[in-house]
Amino acid sequence: MAENLKGQVCRVACIANADQLEVICREQGVVCGELGISKNNLCDYEVEYLCDYKRKVITDGKTQTVQELYLVKWKGFPESSNTWEPRKNLKCVDLLNQFWEDLNVEMRRQNKRSAPRRLDPATVSQLIQRAKLRQTLKQWEVHLNSLGAHKGHIYVRNLVDLEGPPKNFTYINDYKVGDGIMLNEVSVGCECTDCLGNPVEGCCAGASQHKFAYNELGQVRIRPGLPIYECNKRCRCGLDCLNRVVQKGIRYSLCIFRTDNGRGWGVRTMERIRKNTFVMEYVGEIITTEEAERRGQIYDKEGATYLFDLDYVDDEYTVDAAYYGNISHFVNHSCDPNLQVYNVFIDNLDERLPRIAFFATRGIKAGEELTFDYKMKIDPVDAESTKMDSNFSLTGLPGSPKKRKRMECKCGVATCRKYLF
Repeated sequence: MAENLKGQVCRVACIANADQLEVICREQGVVCGELGISKNNLCDYEVEYLCDYKRKVITDGKTQTVQELYLVKWKGFPESSNTWEPRKNLKCVDLLNQFWEDLNVEMRRQNKRSAPRRLDPATVSQLIQRAKLRQTLKQWEVHLNSLGAHKGHIYVRNLVDLEGPPKNFTYINDYKVGDGIMLNEVSVGCECTDCLGNPVEGCCAGASQHKFAYNELGQVRIRPGLPIYECNKRCRCGLDCLNRVVQKGIRYSLCIFRTDNGRGWGVRTMERIRKNTFVMEYVGEIITTEEAERRGQIYDKEGATYLFDLDYVDDEYTVDAAYYGNISHFVNHSCDPNLQVYNVFIDNLDERLPRIAFFATRGIKAGEELTFDYKMKIDPVDAESTKMDSNFSLTGLPGSPKKRKRMECKCGVATCRKYLF
């Protein structure tokens, strides 16, 4: 709802985004509290981004000086209001640095050592597209972080091309359950007050006859292939219980970034991750194996798949993260990965529907890309672990075509198998 300077109220249904609405409001002289436009700042000017650059020679008698000018896109105003401003008038240091970073990248791409006195239209177009892309990715970043209460912050960066957020993809933080599939909630919880130090009748971890899955630092201490049973919402212990790790969500700041070797998007950590620490879940749409078979044949033709079999006991359900998923949707394959999969049960004890959790296989440095093996192998360690399929991966669909489209692996490690599938 907005009010113009004459006190008239606008009640028009909006199909524009907030930035477009701000431009319209300022053009029409409309005050809008929700957009932060008041009578006091209606005519204020704030630099949104820099579009162009030129050097102008000014002659004053026998003295010549070179003046740097920047074409400024003003926030909340249409591009027709762009103006050339001298460097001394601009206080936006970060935007100036970003402009020159983008310009230097473009000059290197054109094999030029330095920027010319005037930029050609093609270069200007690239700089404007880059600035608009950065805004779009920032809006997407804000949206991703607004969806959950996880501790870690999600960043989005693309310094490689002009690809924006993926189309036809909805970010979710928990399973989207398909038609006809029911999650069986637990009916009881533990009576412990100290689940690690003084568990009552084995606590929740006793459901699988195995020891407590985590140490006091929250690091997993059981072998891959064994299930993890966390305390649930019916347990007497509180949210600070040491047997509540995966359910607390992402704890590290991670970055979705555009790779520079043709692998599309990837994920890197912004901070150091300790060995055996929980990193993220593989989240998506739970579908039946029959539906997964149908979708799998379509994905095969496209040369990609986001299907992850939930085959802890039976090959009955599959997680499809192609159109619904979380940050794990963007994690790439590696033949030498730093993430390992565990089956986790929390509020649902249906062994056909475990949660898929990624834990660090080793210490991971800040800035390092996160990866898992799309064709990982789980070695059976005892009778319980043999329930997990020894080929626990993204592509274990029964009845899938034997002649799959071969996908070249680009992980680049010394032990690379050369092909994903």
